[in-house]
Amino acid sequence: MLISNLYFYIMYFIGMMVFCFKCKHLLLMLLSLEFIVLSLYFGIYLIVCLYSYEYNFMMIFLTMSVCEGALGLSVLVSMIRSFGNDYFHSFNVLW
Repeated sequence: MLISNLYFYIMYFIGMMVFCFKCKHLLLMLLSLEFIVLSLYFGIYLIVCLYSYEYNFMMIFLTMSVCEGALGLSVLVSMIRSFGNDYFHSFNVLW
């Protein structure tokens, strides 16, 4: 169980590093956010299995993360249609 907790922490911190360092493209930031959500889901799964809780919260978390991913993808498509690319420096309207 200690090894799987280590995997969870490594996955989370790699996702956070990519989110912080690759902030030029919106697509890379959304992919790293999805990776962070996936690592959090893995961590919740480990906690649920360790303490033998019910799996209801995992389904709610998975539903919310899918909604978050769909919303991020729709914002990305809308911005690409409006501005033509996904660079943050071209979104001067947002700032």
